[in-house]
Amino acid sequence: MRARAREIDVAKNLKMIDWLKAEIVDAVAELFKSLLMKSSDAVCDALATLIILAYILGQKVGVGFAAVDAKIKNKLHLSLENSLGGEEWQDNLSELLGYLEKTKR
Repeated sequence: MRARAREIDVAKNLKMIDWLKAEIVDAVAELFKSLLMKSSDAVCDALATLIILAYILGQKVGVGFAAVDAKIKNKLHLSLENSLGGEEWQDNLSELLGYLEKTKR
């Protein structure tokens, strides 16, 4: 009986992962539409939705919130060290890293 319950949990989790993937695609479409509308509130809403979905998807596949945060900070550090994107890009990366470190995420 216990094995059957695990199978149901795995199937349920797979269904949730597929649903989250579809929601991410939908949220990207909403982001693109909001960029065309030039509505900062709509852009902010779409970005927030994407970030939430990414965190939840990570959790469903076994990647914790803290691990995602640590990876983001690590990638920002690496990008700052190796960036060829110009001064403005480095300023953007540096500003984001400073924000994340200040908020202790």
